[in-house]
Amino acid sequence: MVNKPVRFQRPSGDISGIARKARLTKLPMTKPMFQQAALIGVGLIGSSLSHAMRRANLVARITACARSEATRATVRNLGLADEVFEHAADAVHGADLVILCTPVGTFEAISAEIAPHLKRDAILSDAGSVKTAVIRDVGPHVPEHVHFIPGHPIAGTEFSGPESGFAELFDGRWTILTPLPDADEKAVAKLKAYWEGCGAMVEIMTPEHHDLVLAVTSHVPHLIAYNIVGTVSDLERVTEKEVIKFSASGFRDFTRIAASDPTMWRDIFMNNKEAVLEILGRFTEDLAALQRAIRWGDGEALFDLFTRTRAIRRGIIDAGQETPAPDFGRKIPHGNAGPGKTS
Repeated sequence: MVNKPVRFQRPSGDISGIARKARLTKLPMTKPMFQQAALIGVGLIGSSLSHAMRRANLVARITACARSEATRATVRNLGLADEVFEHAADAVHGADLVILCTPVGTFEAISAEIAPHLKRDAILSDAGSVKTAVIRDVGPHVPEHVHFIPGHPIAGTEFSGPESGFAELFDGRWTILTPLPDADEKAVAKLKAYWEGCGAMVEIMTPEHHDLVLAVTSHVPHLIAYNIVGTVSDLERVTEKEVIKFSASGFRDFTRIAASDPTMWRDIFMNNKEAVLEILGRFTEDLAALQRAIRWGDGEALFDLFTRTRAIRRGIIDAGQETPAPDFGRKIPHGNAGPGKTS
C-alpha cells in the first residue's frame, strides 16, 4: 500500500450533476446508478443508506448482511433490503457497489471473507470514521479487479440499529472520500455521484488529513464528552439523582454525545491513535492555559477565548451544519428522526 496518497482530481463529466439534480429536487433518478448495492451492516448508517437509495432510485436491488436473526427479521420487516443474509460473502454476490457499515474493527475479517466473492469492477467502500487504518486493514484483501474507495459520511445520531435510519440523514451533510493515487477516476466520480444522490456534499482528501480533521472535529470532542460524564458520575458529593435532575444545557449536551455506540467509538480510538493523541496534547496545553487564567483572575484572557470560540460556533451555524431541533437523547417515533450529532 502507498503511504502518502496524493490528492485526487475529479475528471470532468455530468455524472455528479445528474445525482446533484436528483438530490436538490428530491426526485428519484430515472435510471438506477447501480444494479445491486450490498450493505454490510444495517445499523443507523446502513439503514439510512437504504432509505436514501430508495428515495432517489439509486439502485435496482439492495442486499444486506446482518449477523443476528433478530436484526435480519427487522431488516425484512422494514423493507430495508430485497434480501438479507447472515454471511457477508452471500450479500456481496453480484453487487456492483459494496459498503462496509459495521464498526471499523470488523473490517479486516469482513474484507478477507468477501474478497473472493466480489464482482469484477465492483466499487468497495465503507462508512468508517477513520481512514488510514481502513486502508491498512482492507487494502491487502482487495482483488485487483475491484475499485476500493474509502469513504466517511459525517452524519449520524446517538441512536443505533436498523430502526434508527431515515432517508434525510445525509441531506446537506458532508461525505469524505479518500481514494488512493491509482484509483480509477470514473469509479471515484461514480461513487461521488452516488453520495450526492443520497443528499450529501462530497469532499475528497488524503486519508491522513481526514484522520487529523476528524480527530479535531469529532473524535476528541467525543472523548471529552465521555470523560466529563464519567467524572461527574464518580463525584461522591453529587448523587446520580441530582445530576439527572439539575442537568443544565452543557452537561445535557455532553451526555447526548456520550450516548453514542460504545463499540464504534472504541474502534475509532483504537484505530486513530496518532491523530487523537496529537490533538489531545494540544488540548491539554490549552486547558492548562485556561486553568492559569481562572486561577490568576485573568478576565481579559477568558473573554478573548470565549469571543473567539463563539465566532467559530456561529460559523458552523452559517455553514448549515447545525441541527435545528436537537433531541438530546429523547426517544423519537420511527420515521420522525432528524439529523443529530455527527460522528
